Amino acid sequence: MALLICVPGPVLAESCFAPPRPFLPSDSQAARDYAAIIRGDFENYIQDIQSYFGCLDSERARAFEEAREVSEDYGRFLQLVGD
Repeated sequence: MALLICVPGPVLAESCFAPPRPFLPSDSQAARDYAAIIRGDFENYIQDIQSYFGCLDSERARAFEEAREVSEDYGRFLQLVGD
């Protein structure tokens, strides 16, 4: 934890974790017996995967912006050292 405090915020990338895939029993009786739970698991997955996609989109945009800034920094560096 102490190490994370020393790292500036913009350096930290967002962590996006894919939700676990919902379990679908192969036994049709079990599927009927637990239909409400399974339905809820699938609905939660759909919500969570949408959040995951949003996270990936945000991280991609952040990474592109960072790459643009680093490219500009590199250009300034090359000008400073005369390359």
